[in-house]
Amino acid sequence: MTKYIFVTGGVTSSLGKGIISASLAKLLQERNYKVTIQKFDPYINVDPGTLNPYEHGECYVTDDGAETDLDLGHYERFLNTPTSQDNNVTTGRIYQTVINKEREGQYLGKTVQVIPHITDEIKRRMMLLAEKRDFDIVITEIGGTVGDIESLPYLEAVRQLKRELGNQNCINIHLTLIPYLSAAKELKTKPTQHSVKELLQSGVQPDILVCRTEQPLTKEIKQKVSSFCNVDYKSVIEAIDAQTIYDVPILMLKEKLDIRVLKKLKLRTSQTPDLTAWKEFLGRLKSPTHEVNIGLVGKYNELPDAYKSIYESFVHSGAHNECKVNVFPIHSEILEVGEIDRKLANLDGVLVAPGFGERGIQGKIEAIKFVREKGIPFLGICLGMQCAVVEYARNVLKLKKASSTEVNPKTSYPVIDLMPDQKEITTKGGTMRLGAYKCRLEKGSIASRSYGRVEISERHRHRYEFNNAYLDHFTKEGMKFTGINPDTNLAEIVEISNHPYFVGVQFHPELKSTVERPHPIFVSFVNAALKYKLSDEKTKA
Repeated sequence: MTKYIFVTGGVTSSLGKGIISASLAKLLQERNYKVTIQKFDPYINVDPGTLNPYEHGECYVTDDGAETDLDLGHYERFLNTPTSQDNNVTTGRIYQTVINKEREGQYLGKTVQVIPHITDEIKRRMMLLAEKRDFDIVITEIGGTVGDIESLPYLEAVRQLKRELGNQNCINIHLTLIPYLSAAKELKTKPTQHSVKELLQSGVQPDILVCRTEQPLTKEIKQKVSSFCNVDYKSVIEAIDAQTIYDVPILMLKEKLDIRVLKKLKLRTSQTPDLTAWKEFLGRLKSPTHEVNIGLVGKYNELPDAYKSIYESFVHSGAHNECKVNVFPIHSEILEVGEIDRKLANLDGVLVAPGFGERGIQGKIEAIKFVREKGIPFLGICLGMQCAVVEYARNVLKLKKASSTEVNPKTSYPVIDLMPDQKEITTKGGTMRLGAYKCRLEKGSIASRSYGRVEISERHRHRYEFNNAYLDHFTKEGMKFTGINPDTNLAEIVEISNHPYFVGVQFHPELKSTVERPHPIFVSFVNAALKYKLSDEKTKA
């Protein structure tokens, strides 16, 4: 029988439920259990696809085209296995399903209520992954914090499942905070006590407490939490602040979180997790032999989570190259007022980030012109690739009014245009070109050398594309289209050959980078930045 673990949070948001869930799943995976993680978000949006990045961070896209919560990125990066549409559920999706059933008459005229109809749909979704695939353990992260009004139906569903499945098949891990008051020089357990009390009022008794803390928990503190929260002493787990999120699986292994979970679920604990590869990654991450500075030109830089997967991809690719990657966020709007040389001149590489809309576009184009002319390694992702095409059209092809129709619908030279199948679409949610698509690479190109093959599959999230009417013009002037979708003939990758490293990709490589498999494009980009830095230092010397 599939076992279920529910991870809830209390006291405050952003304690790291996703990281704890992913870390636990990694430890269980290394014990040869088939594990998956899913995220239940209590907001009423159907998915994060229409949310501003400032609201919710990046929108993570899966192979099957689901626009999901960024925590699914953590799940994939830790477990090295893809997630799907079923791994992220929102209140909006739950209510949408129930209302559709009501409209179809499936409830036979009954009054539709939160209990049992909404909670039944939540429970069905909680168990859906296990029904579709043969998992030993399903970990479910409940978004928000205990006490939030919008989380109540989820906690009720957890309560019901614990009663229906029994404590040997369904447990709750509650992540909470034990703050350290520097003035009093002591740790305080009262917030945790209140958080557990709130959870108990929902009918859920936590089986394991994971306590975030800045200072190590003493035996006395653990005993106090155990007594007041009715949790056995060994199930009070310390989660001290870590240097990097990738330390957390090691810390949880030392705290024996996986053993406590397996014992409560009556599963074998004989096999020790093999984290050799993980520890080797951490060794390279913490002991780099080189260092490079990369500029991240975007327009959502105020919130790092807006580019979360890009930052993590630099961590993975940097460790692979035994190189520390210092990422400097640069707001593209600043570059529109003459800050180019001061901001970009001393960088070893520049990445122009994805995004939507007109704001900050000109700054991105100016940044691309600068790095192209100065020979600084460049990587453009999605909108960044499109801006590279516009810049090249204006400054090399001399089509001064070239633009994307997203920015200027009346442009004389629409080198980037709305995809034909997007022109009749009026609704925004889930209607872009989403998910994994095939791409064929040109032999001998930077892309094919990076991947080590000529057939790839990458994830997309866009409405606009390169206009193939201009293909010959660009090719004659030196911009190569080295990645083409074999089914639609859409341009996926552009390169400039007479440049140290100039690559633009229509897809999102950051969404497929993991600890065990750093993305080839990021690996080659960091390597190019390192070569540029070493050659630059040699020239100066």
